[in-house]
Amino acid sequence: MPAAPLTLPAPAKLNRLLHIVGRRPDGYHALQTLFQFLDHGDTLHFRRRDDGEIHLAPTLPGVAAEENLIVRAARRLQAASGCRLGADIHLDKRLPLGGGLGGGSSNAATALLGLDRLWGLGLDLERLAALGLALGADVPVFVHGHAAWAEGIGERLTPVALDTPWFVVLHPGVTVATPAVFGAPQLTRDTPPITMARALQGGASDWRNDCEPTVRALYPAVAAALDWLGERAPAMLTGTGACVFARLPSEAEAARLVAEVPDGWSAFAARGLNRSPLHAALGR
Repeated sequence: MPAAPLTLPAPAKLNRLLHIVGRRPDGYHALQTLFQFLDHGDTLHFRRRDDGEIHLAPTLPGVAAEENLIVRAARRLQAASGCRLGADIHLDKRLPLGGGLGGGSSNAATALLGLDRLWGLGLDLERLAALGLALGADVPVFVHGHAAWAEGIGERLTPVALDTPWFVVLHPGVTVATPAVFGAPQLTRDTPPITMARALQGGASDWRNDCEPTVRALYPAVAAALDWLGERAPAMLTGTGACVFARLPSEAEAARLVAEVPDGWSAFAARGLNRSPLHAALGR
C-alpha cells in the first residue's frame, strides 16, 4: 500500500544571542548562540515515488534544483540508507532568502525527518543530525527540534528552556550574503566565551549579536530597519540578517506593530517556541 502523503512545517529560528568567540584553523568561526524556534515558517509536502527520483517544485530564484538543500538532503539520505525510493516535494516558501531565519537549514531538516518517515527508514535523530551537519551548521538544531545553547560552529547543542514571548520579525527587503559578513575585516571575532548559565540569565550586555555592527555598515537597509524597530521595542539582528526582531508583551501588541511597518518592508508576528513544530507534527 502506498505511503500516505506528508505535509510538514519547516519553522524559522531566531538567534536570541550570537557571540563570535574565535576563528578556527579551517576558517570557520567559533560561536556561542541561543537558538529558539518560531511558530511561523515554510511548509513542505511529500509524496512517495517508487523510481528513486527526487522532484522539487517550485524552484527558487537563483537556486538550481539540485543545489537546493531540500534535494541535497534527500540525496544524502538515499545514499546513507541505501533507500531506492524517491519523492515529489512541493515547497510553500514564506521565509525570505538570506534573512537569518534559517529557512534553508530548516527545509533540509524537514526533508530529512519527513523522508525518513515517508520511506520507513527509522533512523534516529543523531544519525539524521550528522547527515544534516554536512549540509549546514544550523541543520542539526532543526533536526533535534529543541531550543538550544549552541557552541562550536553551532553544532554542539544543549537543550534549554527559554521564555516564549511574541516577536515581531521585520525584513527590510534585502538579502544578506553570509560570507560577506563573516569575511569582513571589521567583524568582532574575540568576544570572551561565557557559560551557558550566564547566557540563560539574559543580561542585556550578553543578549546581543556580534554580527550586527558589521551588517549595519554593509547593509544600510538593515540599519534603517534596526533603527525603526528599535524606536518601538528593543531590536536585534538574527543570524547574519537581513531580518531583525523585537520582543513584544502580547500577541495584540505584536499585531499592532506589524500593521505599522512601512511600505517596502515585510513583517510578521510569531510566538517563540522551545519545541519545534516539526517534531510536534511528527509526534517525535
